[in-house]
Amino acid sequence: MREVTSLPYDVKEEEHVWIPVSDGTRLAARIWRPVSSDGDPVPGVLEYIPYRQRDLTSVRDSIHHPYIAGHGYACVRVDLRGTGDSEGVLTDEYLEQEQRDAEDVLAWLAEQPWCDGHNGMMGISWGAFAALQVAARRPPSLRAVVLSSFTDDRYSDDMHYMGGCLLSDSLAEAGTMFAHATCPPDPAVVGERWREMWLERLEANGPWVAEWLRHQRRDDYWKHASVCDDYDAVRVPVLASSGWADGYSNAVTRLLSRLDVPRRGLIGPWSHKFPHLGEPGPAIGYLQEVVRWWDHWLKDADNGAMDGPMLRAWMQESVPPSTSYQERPGRWVAEPVWPSPRVERRAYPLSAHHIEAPGTEVPDHRLPVQSPLSVGQFAGKWASYNAPPDLPYDQREEDGGSLVFDSAPLTERLEILGAPTVELELSVSEPVAMVAARLSDISPDGKATRVTYGLLNLTRADGGEAPTPLVPGERYRATVELNGVAQAFPPGHRLRLSLSTSYWPLAWPPPKPVMLDVHTGSSTLTLPVRPASGDERPTEPFGEPEGSPRRTTTQIRTGEHRWNVIRDLVTYNQALEIVKDSGIVRYDAIDLDVGRRAYERYDSVAEDWESVRGESTWTMTFSRDDWHVRTVTRTVLRSTESDFLLHATLDGYEAGQRVFTRVWNEKIPRDLL
Repeated sequence: MREVTSLPYDVKEEEHVWIPVSDGTRLAARIWRPVSSDGDPVPGVLEYIPYRQRDLTSVRDSIHHPYIAGHGYACVRVDLRGTGDSEGVLTDEYLEQEQRDAEDVLAWLAEQPWCDGHNGMMGISWGAFAALQVAARRPPSLRAVVLSSFTDDRYSDDMHYMGGCLLSDSLAEAGTMFAHATCPPDPAVVGERWREMWLERLEANGPWVAEWLRHQRRDDYWKHASVCDDYDAVRVPVLASSGWADGYSNAVTRLLSRLDVPRRGLIGPWSHKFPHLGEPGPAIGYLQEVVRWWDHWLKDADNGAMDGPMLRAWMQESVPPSTSYQERPGRWVAEPVWPSPRVERRAYPLSAHHIEAPGTEVPDHRLPVQSPLSVGQFAGKWASYNAPPDLPYDQREEDGGSLVFDSAPLTERLEILGAPTVELELSVSEPVAMVAARLSDISPDGKATRVTYGLLNLTRADGGEAPTPLVPGERYRATVELNGVAQAFPPGHRLRLSLSTSYWPLAWPPPKPVMLDVHTGSSTLTLPVRPASGDERPTEPFGEPEGSPRRTTTQIRTGEHRWNVIRDLVTYNQALEIVKDSGIVRYDAIDLDVGRRAYERYDSVAEDWESVRGESTWTMTFSRDDWHVRTVTRTVLRSTESDFLLHATLDGYEAGQRVFTRVWNEKIPRDLL
């Protein structure tokens, strides 16, 4: 990324600002704005997240906020209530209080003498969720939003549940937030109150996954702040982006097809990253696009921000399987509107272990599969962060426990853009069953690269609000929607569809092993085929990535990253073990040493469905001079046929002495899950 030191406006930074909200709580903010805004007000841009602007996100923030401010904006980075140096407590995500606070912050921002009253919101992940959710509430000063890696559907397309299946990322994300919501504020900002504020956070918090497990259906808990229930509520322009390697690859196209406001979409090859920091590459000049968007919608600049296609997507070329890529070869393709009239949904009938040509008559065969718990160990992460390497590996070992359908070698290039679907006629042996469907690119040497996948809890085949138990032996029709993707398959390669009855540890398995019978007579794979246009020329629509110089840090202790698949052929224990350890990092500007270590482990023993276990343990440390604080959070989830069993601990240490401890043990009934 190119670092830019000369910008149109000189920028001043206000390192710590208190913003009061309606109930008197004060939120901590950092503000970058033009020096000239003291006499010449500018629009405001808010980023609103719980990840500690003073330290943990300070390097990332220093790249884009000063850059945008240097183009004539007041950029305001606010820690949510109960996080960083903000007062109060945070005990769950996307609560009504959180959104009311955001409205208060926008109102405060609009009233500042250096702000002209026009505001935007931006962010990635939680920050993008917040921007979209607040946009649906229509605060008067909000004129546009910029979103990256987000969802509009908190139940069906977030890290908690996918197709009604419980994701292990739900446990992992709960561990992340259990850790972040129990960190102390900085005494250098809040003074002697830091200990009181910290203990308030420790007392108020608990394992977040417990609440998420109490809502296994798509109920009012998930509908709150799910914009998909009322797209018309959003009345401001939306610039939306994501990456094909991210778990949040689907919401961009849904917004393009369902919003009725000016909108643009961008999907690259990236994991859970801003596009200017995109991995796998190529990263792009995203901040230039953001500034152009703000200039048009917040300053009324006639700059062509709405010219060009509604959607730009990275059409990925075939690659060998790998858990990490520096770059994904491909090209940018453009669609003037979405859904695109030139994308044809082409149905390929499924016969006995084959994907047939469209229109082929196929006899009815019964094809059984009962997958071992080992299927899924090479699935990678639901939402890839590209550190440690966490993309799906060669699928051939997974395919050994799956029902596999292969096409004939392709005679010509095939490109798809959109979400494939698998329509199945099936029967099962148990009242609760799931199916995982994977589409892979098979090279002539046999290597299998997963292109996309989907999950479906068959008790929720008609939606997640009113699941019904299955009748063993009865035939059902079900559609599994795979994640959207743009992918090219070269001549000589084959398509492979793989179906399994478990996909652990990416998804929690059903209560008991299931025999699934697929009936081929009316089962199909449907692909969104995008014909390559003969006059379509390769374009490079984006500049090179650029941003402001990064805030400096010093690595005090080196970290480590591990992603280990473990198999013990004596005990038959199999496990996925993940370590994400940042080491100790000194934030030079505030002379603060911070350590973060996350440990995850997902176990099972042979074919014992009640042996399944997931663990997420975080250790967070903060040190300056004689101030030393450590928090350790641990969450362990097990299950029986009838219940989820949750065990969690929280320990807080000051100067090496434990000052707080709490233990949780909960039994939560399984609800057809």
